[in-house]
Amino acid sequence: MFTMLIRNGHVIAEPQSGDYGRVQSVLIGGGLVTALGEDADARRETADEIIDATGRIILPGLVNAHMHSWQTLLRGMSLDWNLLEYLGNMHGRIMPVMTPEDVYLGNLAAALTQIAAGTTSLGDWCHANPTPAHSDAAIAGLQEAGIRGVFFLAAPRGAGHQRTEVERLANSGSFSKGGLLTLGLAVDGPLYSSPEIAEADLVLAREMGLVATMHHSGGPSCPPEIWHRLIEKKLIGPSVNIVHGNTIDDELLDRLVDAGATFTMTPEVEMSDGHGHPITGRLRRRGVAPAIGIDIESAVAPNLLTAATFAMMHQRALDGAAVLAEPADSGARIKRIEALHWSTGAGAHALGLDADVGRIAPGFQADLMIINGRALELWPNNDPAATVLRSDSAHVEHVMIAGQLAKRDGVLCSHNLDLLLDDMQAATERIRTAANLTGSNQP
Repeated sequence: MFTMLIRNGHVIAEPQSGDYGRVQSVLIGGGLVTALGEDADARRETADEIIDATGRIILPGLVNAHMHSWQTLLRGMSLDWNLLEYLGNMHGRIMPVMTPEDVYLGNLAAALTQIAAGTTSLGDWCHANPTPAHSDAAIAGLQEAGIRGVFFLAAPRGAGHQRTEVERLANSGSFSKGGLLTLGLAVDGPLYSSPEIAEADLVLAREMGLVATMHHSGGPSCPPEIWHRLIEKKLIGPSVNIVHGNTIDDELLDRLVDAGATFTMTPEVEMSDGHGHPITGRLRRRGVAPAIGIDIESAVAPNLLTAATFAMMHQRALDGAAVLAEPADSGARIKRIEALHWSTGAGAHALGLDADVGRIAPGFQADLMIINGRALELWPNNDPAATVLRSDSAHVEHVMIAGQLAKRDGVLCSHNLDLLLDDMQAATERIRTAANLTGSNQP
């Protein structure tokens, strides 16, 4: 069994525990973390490869819990669109002209970009799938990139999932036990489908043991009794992830939290598109750590640490304003280590992967990233956790997934990026033309 020892780095092994990064070593073998600290150093002579991480920061691979990867070919296009413009243009004009090859390229590029930025697990919500061939192509893109994650299959808006298609994918071999990819369901939920379809989708997810994720933003609220019925039937629980949630009122939020539902925020997109304030503080007051997602590269940059920092700073601003208005209500200030947990362990929990990833501990998957803390703009490394939140993909030196280096010395492994970039450009030009998004016709 090939073993690798990563020595003398600042290891933030479990952000949730308040681990700020003491210097220690990590031993990896058989795709797993096998030892940490003194136990790892004691087995130095048996290591097949040693990486000197002096001045570096080692932390669990990031978990991007929500992203529409197929939109990567449309980078930057929707930045000025509000939510209604986004839905009309992206879903009404662009999505219908995308071929399976386009979706494949988008997913491949998105996953490689995430890996380059330190993300090792991705929740890919795929609704650019009018045919089974589109779904297969999306999965193939993720597989070729070599990222871990959950492929969330969406159904046509308001139509509900067809059991035959879900079973086809479940039995396709793409989601074999022990593999990197897991199948999940992207459902419309009670906000965007009838009560009958919302219930049927959640029943299907429960029967097949799949994580279900749903958007909750924009549009009129559905009658609360629909939610109450789903909760009473135990269809809302830890395997149900709610994305955004900005318009959920306090009473319903209490019930969803009590039922064990998880939540994913995409703070940059939520604030840009008019969803409302991210619910960071509302969740924290209920003892819940939200996951973080990028959502759409058609609007925002792909760096998950930036998104987590954005969420932290935004909530600090809200809390500060509350203190100015009512000095007696000081509240508990968000700590930097919380933002790191949102990006790692909380994301793993939201995707149902927390038994395997989100921590650096013996027996966990060797999914981790190493940041060059000696970069000019990061040094001196006075506080490893703060240094991580100030970093970007250029500072990510190594990325490991299941014990294999996917990025080494700042370079992605085993992909012809020049060819991929050319293919992406050609596909984007064809899509823009087919969707009539050229010249003066671009929104």
